[in-house]
Amino acid sequence: MSKEETVIPKLIPVFRQYGYEGTSLSMLAKATGLGKASLYHHFPQGKEGMATAVMNYIANSFSQAVLQPLNNSDKPDKKIHQMCRGLKEFYNDGKNNCFLAIMSFGEAQSLFGELVKQQLQLWLDTLEKVLIEAGIEPEQAELRSQAAIMEIQGALILVRILNDTAPFERAIANLPEKLFRVPIA
Repeated sequence: MSKEETVIPKLIPVFRQYGYEGTSLSMLAKATGLGKASLYHHFPQGKEGMATAVMNYIANSFSQAVLQPLNNSDKPDKKIHQMCRGLKEFYNDGKNNCFLAIMSFGEAQSLFGELVKQQLQLWLDTLEKVLIEAGIEPEQAELRSQAAIMEIQGALILVRILNDTAPFERAIANLPEKLFRVPIA
C-alpha cells in the first residue's frame, strides 16, 4: 500500500467535518501525523490535490459499495436491496456526511463542481436503468431515482442536525418499496 493510500483515509474525516474551505493544511497535517512539507511531497498541489485524491478515493468506494451492485446480473429487486446494504455501509449507517454534498458549495463548487455533478448523474442513471429493467416507464424511473437520492440526502442532513441515525435507517429500509411501488407525480 502506497503512502498516499494510507494518508487519504486520514484526510477524509477532516474534509467531511470542515468542508473544503474550513479545512486548513495544519488540520490535515495533524490528522495524518505528517508535517506540511511531507504532505506537499505526496500532494504537490496542496490542499486542492489532497481534496482531489479524497474525491477519487470516495468515488471509487461509492462505486464498489453502491454502483457495482446495481450493475450486476441479479434481478432488479435484489440489485436495489444490495444497493441499500452498500449505502448503509458507505454512509456508516448514516453517520458519515455525504462528501459530494460537502464539495458542492463555496470554493469547492468551482474546483470540483463538474466532478460532483458527474458522480451524482452516474448514480441517477445507474439507478434509473435498474428501474427500467424492472418494467417501470423511463419517465417514472427518472423521477423515482431522483426522489430516492433526495430522500437519502435529506435523511443524511437530518442525522447530522438531530444527531440521530433513525431518519437514515428509515429511508434505507423504505427505499425498495418506494422505488418499485410508489408512483411519483
